[in-house]
Amino acid sequence: MHPSILPVPVSGSLPDKIYAYVVESILRGDYAQTGKLPTETRLAGLFRVSRPTVREALSRLRSDGVVTSRRGAGSYIVRAPVAPPATVLPIRSLADVERYYAFRTWVEAGAAAGAAEARTAEDIEGMQEALGAWTRAVQDERRAIEEDVQFHLAIARASHNPFFVATIEASVGPIRQFIELARSVTEVKDAARDQEVLREHQAIIDAIVRRSTGDAVEAARAHTIAARRRIFEGTQLR
Repeated sequence: MHPSILPVPVSGSLPDKIYAYVVESILRGDYAQTGKLPTETRLAGLFRVSRPTVREALSRLRSDGVVTSRRGAGSYIVRAPVAPPATVLPIRSLADVERYYAFRTWVEAGAAAGAAEARTAEDIEGMQEALGAWTRAVQDERRAIEEDVQFHLAIARASHNPFFVATIEASVGPIRQFIELARSVTEVKDAARDQEVLREHQAIIDAIVRRSTGDAVEAARAHTIAARRRIFEGTQLR
């Protein structure tokens, strides 16, 4: 592809343009077969820039956790890029919370179904480790918000579908602040609620382990619907 028709923004520095081009190419699936990016020399030729300029863009991709570089072997994709922050809608009202959970219900269900089909032994271990981290945080009477996020990301990663991973990574951010508010308002420790959440999490894992896509969908939907109910009940918001 000639650099004059590369799908990159006209503004920004050269490293910014290379970064944007690589991100768009990854999201388009251009490198899905091998997971390997073009060489520094190839990118330098496309943009008619020096290799240090290309290295600056690749350094940013590494810092963002999108690629990893292996000496003598090149750069490889390790995860899909997250959608730009400007595309993430903020939570501004209770109506937005309702809409968010309607959206999240089906995203989580789809990710769980994908995980039931594609999961590996390593994925199962990752999900169980994430659930263990959440359980320890709860036992330490911490809010376990980040641990909860990591649990759901572990499910998305088990689907081996980068679009589920990117969507969940991009969509959990706006709700974090609301969850923190809900948990701070509900100061009384609710052991029964924690056990309910643990059972819901475990049910999702069990369905994925059994490779039951139907059960995985239902378990994920039930958990997300219950999570919405707990937030509204815990804060007495309607």
